[in-house]
Amino acid sequence: MRYRKDGRLAFLGHLEVINTVNRCVRRSGLPFAVGAGFARRMRLQFSQALPVGASSREEFFDLWLTERVGADRALAALAGATPASLAPSQAGYVAHELPSLEAWLVRSLWRVGFLGPVDEVALARGLAELEGRGEFSYRRGDALKRVSLQDTLMGWWQCGSGASTTLELSCATGAAAALRPRALVTAALASQGVADVPALRVERLAQWHEQDGRRMFALVPDGGPDHLPPRDRHEK
Repeated sequence: MRYRKDGRLAFLGHLEVINTVNRCVRRSGLPFAVGAGFARRMRLQFSQALPVGASSREEFFDLWLTERVGADRALAALAGATPASLAPSQAGYVAHELPSLEAWLVRSLWRVGFLGPVDEVALARGLAELEGRGEFSYRRGDALKRVSLQDTLMGWWQCGSGASTTLELSCATGAAAALRPRALVTAALASQGVADVPALRVERLAQWHEQDGRRMFALVPDGGPDHLPPRDRHEK
């Protein structure tokens, strides 16, 4: 299933999203499969977790069924049982032997909007400086996180100025490395002596897999993926 996450539900944590979708599947009447373990949980698997507060145009989950249901029928049943801010938009069957979504969708595109004026020159200089260093650090609670930009930041593009500034980030993700756009922007501005960061609107636009230089998609919407950056926009 391909679905979105926006509005007030963007502030749900990943476990809350899992529990909400679990309840929606049960309400939909779809013949969901249950695992064989002691807990007997619904067989449901998600793409990589979003940071709390980030919205997304393109999230995915795999749902195992005990009998085959037409993809359009399954989509309609689930859409009718799901809040609009988590609405599924596409359904399709995939090969059982594929890796988990979390392991397979290793690339992503993000957009960061600013809800107040920002020094776009300082932002660009800060991002370039962090790229030159190859890494940055930030605190998450009591833990100090170190992120390798060589492994996670594949490209970035800045548009507009002041409060209309937007930033797009092409990222590589994996179990051992993840780049949080909010942390990157804060570190980039801090490197230029800017301590007051305006509130941000962070959105994941797309997720995909890359193999031998080819982009591969979990589900391709009609007309093809519509949010991917061209190859020649400073992408590694």
